[in-house]
Amino acid sequence: MSQTLTSSSQAARTPAPARSPADRIAQWIPKLVLSPTLVIVVVFFYGFIFWTGLLSFTNSRMLPSYGLVGWDNYVRLFNNERWLVALGNLGIYAFLFIAICLVLGLLLAILLDQKIRAEGALRTIYLYPMALSFIVTGTVWKWMLNPQVGLEQFVQSLGWDSFQFDWLVNPDFSIYTVVIAAVWQSSGFVMALFLAGLRGVDDSIIKAAQIDGASRFTIYTRIIIPSLRPVFFSAFIMLAHIAIKSFDLALALTGGGPGISSDLPAIFMYQLSFTRNQMGIGAASAMIMLLTVIAILVPYLYSELRVKKHD
Repeated sequence: MSQTLTSSSQAARTPAPARSPADRIAQWIPKLVLSPTLVIVVVFFYGFIFWTGLLSFTNSRMLPSYGLVGWDNYVRLFNNERWLVALGNLGIYAFLFIAICLVLGLLLAILLDQKIRAEGALRTIYLYPMALSFIVTGTVWKWMLNPQVGLEQFVQSLGWDSFQFDWLVNPDFSIYTVVIAAVWQSSGFVMALFLAGLRGVDDSIIKAAQIDGASRFTIYTRIIIPSLRPVFFSAFIMLAHIAIKSFDLALALTGGGPGISSDLPAIFMYQLSFTRNQMGIGAASAMIMLLTVIAILVPYLYSELRVKKHD
C-alpha cells in the first residue's frame, strides 16, 4: 500500500513534458482565425444594438446627440399616427404572409413527395425565386401589377375590358400586393423545409398504417403532418423574422404608398432616421422591432434547449 502511494506521489510530482513551439502554434491558430469574426460580431452587431438603444433615449435628430430625454421618444413614437398605421400593416402582412407560405409550402412539399416525374426540375422552379433579391422581386411585381402596363392591361387587351386589378395604386389593397410578392418569393423556401421533413419521416410507420388500412389522407393528417411540428416551428420563426424586418421588397414595390397605406415599421424607421432628421424616434422604432424579434425567438430557443436537455 505504501509503495503504491509513493509511486503515485512521484507520478504527481513528475513535471509534464514541455510543449514544442509547433504544438503551441497549433493551439493558438484556431483562436487567431476566429478572433476577427468575434471582434466583428461584438462591435458591428452587439455594439451597434447597444448604440441604437442609447440613441433611442437621446434627443438625436440629424446627427447623434447624447442629451438624455428618457422615454420621451417612445411616447412620441406611439403617439405618431404613421407608426400605428405601419404596425397595423405589419400585422396584416405578417399574418397573411406566414399563413399562406406555410400552407402553400406544405402543399407543394406533399406534391413533390409523391415521387412525381421531373421532381428535380419542379423543385428548382419553386426554389428559384428565393435566389432573387427582394429589390428585384419588388421591381418585377411592380411592373406586373401596374394597371397601365401589367396584368390589368394584358387581360383587357384579350377583350375583357371590364377587368380591373388596381391594388398597387389602391390605398385599401396596396399592402396585399406586398403579401403577393413576398409569398411568391418565400414559399419555395418553406417547401424545401417541409420536403426535407417529409423525407425524414420513418417509412416503417407509414407502411404499418397502410397495412392497417389507413387512407393516404389519414396517413398525412394523423401521422406525417403532426410529426412535422419542429419544421412548422422553424419555418414560422424564419418567416416571422422576414416579415418584421421587411424593407426592400415593400420599398421597391410600393414605396410605402399610396400615401402611407402600405408603410411598414422598417420603412418608417429608415425614413424618420435618415430623411426626416428624427434619429431618436427612428432608433426607438428600431428597438421596438428588435424586441418583437426577441419575443419570437426566445420561446423557440427555450423549447429547443429544453428538448435537448431532456434528450
